[in-house]
Parts: sequence; structure tokens; C-alpha cells
Amino acid sequence: MKYVALLSGGKDSCYNLSHCNANGHQLVAAATLSPQSGKDEIDSYMYQTVGQDAIEFVARALEVPLYRHVIQGDAIEQNAEYGSRSAGGAGVLGDETEDLYTLLKRVKVHHPDVQGVSVGAILSNYQRVRVEHVCRRLSLTPLAYLWQRDQAELLSEMIAAGVKSVLIKVAGIGLTVKHLGNTLNEMQDTLTRLNNLYGLHICGEGGEYETLTLDSPSFKYCIALDGTEVVMHTDNDFAPVAYLRIKQASLHPKESSIDGKVEVPPLLDDRFGELKNVVETSVLEQYEKGSSGTYEPTNKLHHIPDHPSTHAIGSWLAIGNVHPGSSLYSEIPLEEQVRDCFFQLQEILQSHDLRIEDVVNITLLLPSLAPDIFAVANKAYAEFFGVSPPSRACVGVDLPEGVGVILECVARKDNTRRALHVQSLSYWAPANIGPYSQVVTVEPYVFVSGQIGLLPASLTLPSPSSLALETALVFQHTDRVIRAANTAGGHVLLSLYWLVDYADTIHTRRACETFCEETPTLFLVVASLPRGARIEKQVLVHTGKFTVLDEDEDTFIQVSHTPEFVSGDIHAERTQILRTAEFLSGDVDPECGTKVSSEAILSSTRPPILNWQVSRFDVSGTSPQCVVICARGHPSREDAIELEKIPLLGAFWATALSARLFHRVEADFSPSWSSVSRVLFGDNMPATTFIPCRYIGTWGSDEQWDWAVAFVGVS
Repeated sequence: MKYVALLSGGKDSCYNLSHCNANGHQLVAAATLSPQSGKDEIDSYMYQTVGQDAIEFVARALEVPLYRHVIQGDAIEQNAEYGSRSAGGAGVLGDETEDLYTLLKRVKVHHPDVQGVSVGAILSNYQRVRVEHVCRRLSLTPLAYLWQRDQAELLSEMIAAGVKSVLIKVAGIGLTVKHLGNTLNEMQDTLTRLNNLYGLHICGEGGEYETLTLDSPSFKYCIALDGTEVVMHTDNDFAPVAYLRIKQASLHPKESSIDGKVEVPPLLDDRFGELKNVVETSVLEQYEKGSSGTYEPTNKLHHIPDHPSTHAIGSWLAIGNVHPGSSLYSEIPLEEQVRDCFFQLQEILQSHDLRIEDVVNITLLLPSLAPDIFAVANKAYAEFFGVSPPSRACVGVDLPEGVGVILECVARKDNTRRALHVQSLSYWAPANIGPYSQVVTVEPYVFVSGQIGLLPASLTLPSPSSLALETALVFQHTDRVIRAANTAGGHVLLSLYWLVDYADTIHTRRACETFCEETPTLFLVVASLPRGARIEKQVLVHTGKFTVLDEDEDTFIQVSHTPEFVSGDIHAERTQILRTAEFLSGDVDPECGTKVSSEAILSSTRPPILNWQVSRFDVSGTSPQCVVICARGHPSREDAIELEKIPLLGAFWATALSARLFHRVEADFSPSWSSVSRVLFGDNMPATTFIPCRYIGTWGSDEQWDWAVAFVGVS
């Protein structure tokens, strides 16, 4: 695509151009925001303004026209989010972000074929969120190939690629006036040492220093500084603030030819590359056996409950089984069915003093995810959200004839809600391909959107198709978005693997075993996935943080815990079999880092009729957070009675907020599930959504189940 460079003149904005070019994009213009006349620098949260004296030379070195705009606004909206969560929200009047909107809008007038914007963001969510907000309003794609890169590696790459940038401002501990004018190559050892001593950001992401680029692979000419002046802003023995005023500069032919090639980071980190090898080996072994797993249902479920299912616990609300209220489904266009679902959703939320902006996670079920159907549904869906929309999983399932959409969601009114909503193309993880956030955090839960195996830089699936690469990518994407949302990571409490081919389940299960992912897990074969993907991974994460009473100090303190995974089987003779563990109770598996439980073990060679799995924290006053139950036959009252006998689950039933009931396509499980619910929950049933599947499997077993239910609880 043709793109405009958002230039500060610094190393990041210039080096990102080389990656834009390496990914096949064409630079046609540059744009910059400047302080008002007579000011070298202003205190901007968004823009590097020092060095603007030389920005004209940078554009000339690139041989593209430069568009400038004087910053008029201030940093009015300083929160993590910019704009409104309500649908159709614009910017914030008087904010400096709106100066960027004015600038890029003018660029589009002169270059109507521009589709992208190069952004040098590495770590700053503040800057990225605001640039993406402006780009969305102008239908532009942000190109941020430096996003989330390791700063030490990135600095080395810049130097190796021939980027010559000099420090023109210092404002970090250990940096002094003597460092002004030094190149990155000359400063690398000093920056590394200061990082080790004080945690200084090696690439200056904390504002410790700023640079001006004199040469870069994308430059046609190099820049010489012929006259500079040191300006002392704040004199301090440890961290003075000073900058260079550029008084005179000139362009010169480049002394040596640089081919413009840059080092593109590996697609997969080492451990995910190993996981890819495991899946490739598994696929090859299965291919040699000649087995196939294609399956088309001969009969579809013809009944779903008529009304939405809701359940509230404290400030949490779950809503399940939302579908159009008319019995004439097939006569209603899909977009109207989606809107009808959201109108119902809004009404239910309002009855609980909540709004659509309080929704944190949505599962959207469609009869197919063919491009035309997916696009229509997404367009209607997007009408209801502004910035930081909920996380989401979108799956194509065998819905009853004529039913175009079913959705379920979780909502909570919480001022601490945080969303990771990355819309830029990068090497990090896929930009959102729909109106959803990659992650929404409402302590202590982290709701992660379903991840498919897209190549982040292009948002395309691997070609030719490769289950091994897609699987490795969904594992890596999930890991990266969790860490970007919470630098300490978190603990996966529940994993759902959506697949489109039964034959792929065994390979995905082996990937889980390799990754030591011991948590309640389901493998679900459905009709289709977004973009024609073969696998989609959806997880629920817990921060592991708890506030507990310190009895010695009589105060509350925050502590961290690791969850424990426990599972068991119930056989035909109703004997409980708990998962075999070779560790003492509470020990940590040295490979997986997961707590395991050892309880009384009874043996049986007969296949189980019911399996249960639990994620729990050993914290007083809490019950298990996630429970998965798998079974054969139809749900029965006897199943519920046996589940009631399991001590570990006793406290959970009162805290179950939501239930997703996965079942064979050909059968109607709604009536029989009601008998189970009445025994376990009485009148306090969790919000339940029925999801037809072509295959249901679980972690650690090759068993195929007739139905499974994934519960999420809050306590």
C-alpha cells in the first residue's frame, strides 16, 4: 500500500520506514507536527518536537513532500484510552491528538490513494492508541513494525543497518550534556550500562533521550549538521535536561551504497518453533497411517431455548443464548439479526444498571464464516462499540436452520477495566481484524480474544496451508498478547481450541502436552473459523493476585498464587477416579511450573462416562474458578448427583456465573440439561449457551464425548 511517514526525525520513525519498504509498502509523503514559531520544544505527551529545525532535511533526504502542522491543542485526555467507548465517538475537542487528525486529513486530500501511516512506536501505548484512533477515523492502516520489539536487539539492528542517529536531547539519569551529538553506535555501551544500573530504556522509550537521524537505509542523501547550539533546560548533577538547537544543516550524497535491506525478526520465538516441529512430526505420522477426519453432520439441532439466559453474582453479569426474537429467522437479513441480538443485550444490561460499554467478553456464533457473511455480521456488530471494545471469539457452528446468530457475553461495571486494542500492522501479533480488543482485563480476570494463526505483518494465513505453523502462531499470539496486557503474564484457567477438522485434534493435543499447558481444556470441531483458519485458541486468564488479611499486621496485603489443576473420572459403576499424580500434594511440576494434586487413586480399566477438570487457587475463601465437565449420553439427574459428591466441587456451584454447553450437532440437549441444572444450582442457574459441535475432546485423553460444559465462576 502507499503510505505517509509520520516523522519526528528520530531513529524510530526513520528506521520503521525501512521495515515498511521491506514489507512491500510505498512511501509517498511525510508529515510532522511542530511547535509554534519561536519555540524549540513544547511539553507534549504525543510528539517529539525537539529537532524540528532539521525535519525539512529528513524529508528531502527521503525525496518526498513534507506536510507540516503547528500543534494547537494540549494533552487534555491523558487516560490510557482516547475517545469514547460508545459507538460513533469522535476525538476530544482541543486535544493535541486532533492536530494529527487535521494533518493526516490534509495529506489524504493531496494523496487520496494513501492507505497507511508509518509510526515508530515501540512501547508507548499512549502514543499508539491515539495514532490508531485517528487512523481509524480516516480509514488508514497504522504500520508499526517496531512495536513490542526487544529494545537492545532493536538498537543493535539499527546500528547494523546503517542508521546514523545522534542524540539531540538528554533527560535521563546518567546522561549528560557531553552525550549530545554522539551517535547510537558511540552510545550503545553507555545506554546498555545505564539500563543495567538504573533500568534506563535502551531505546529511550521512557523519554530519557531523543535523536535526529542523519542517515538511514531509506535515505537517498545523508544529512550533515553544520552548526548546533547546546540549550540547557534543567541543570542537574544526575539527570540534566538539555538539547541541541540545529542552526545549520546540509544534504550530501551518500558515501556508500546501502541496499535498504533490514533484519526482519524471526516469525517464531525458539520455543514456538519447537512446538511447530512437534506438530509437523505428528501430522507426518498421521499422514502415513492414512486416516482422515472430515465430517459433515446429517442432521442439525432444531431447537434452542426461546429466551436469553442471565445470571448475576455481585457486580458480574453473564448473558447467554441471545438470538433474534422472531420465529421467522430465515426472512430476516443477517445484519438485522445481529442488531436484534444487541438490542436485546442492551435491554438486559440496562435492567442490571449496566451499559454495552461494560461488556468485557463476547462469543459470537454464526452459521458460517464465509467472507461475505463474516463481513456483514462484523459491520452490524461494530455499530455498537467505540474504543476499547470487548474481547471476542467468533466461530461458525451448525446452528438450527434459519438462525443467523447467537451470542453470549460477560459484563461488569469496573473503573479498573483495561483493554489492549492494537490495530497496527507489526511483527508482534495480529492487529484486530474485527471490532474487538485482543485482551480486556477486569481484575482478577484477563479475557483474551480467540487467536488464529495469522502472519502478523500481513494479516494473512500461511500459504500453503500449514496446521503446524498456524498452531505455533496461535500459541505465540496468545502468549504475547497476555504479556503485553500484563507484563507479569498470568495463569491460564481455561483453554478452548476451536478446530475445523477432527484429524487436527490429535496434533493440537500433542502441542498442548509439549507446551505443558495443564489446565481445563476442550478441543471443539466446528463448521468454520475466521479467514478460513484451521485452529482458533481462546483462553481465560487469572492474574494470580489476591488481597488477603495479614493477621500479624492486621492489614490487607496483595499476594500472588499459582493455580492448581485437578481432574477426575466417574465410571459406569459411579466410582470416582482422580487424576494420577507423581508429586506430593501442592508440589510444582518442574517442567510445567503447574501445581498438581495427589488424592486417593482408584483404578479401573473401563472407559469413564464422565470426566471433570478444575482450575483452583489454594486461597482461603475462594472456590474453583473454572470447571469443565465432559460426558457420554444425555445429561442426567444421576450425573448431577455424582458431581455433587465430589468435595472439591461442592463450593463451586454457588459461584458459577456462566456455562457454555457444547453438544453433538444431531441431538437436542436442552431438556436433559435442565434436570442437571436443577440439582446442581436450584434457582441460581448460570447463564447458559448451547453450542453444537462436530467433535468434543479434552486434555490428556483421546476420548470423544457427547457433551461438555465449561463453567466460569466468580468468588
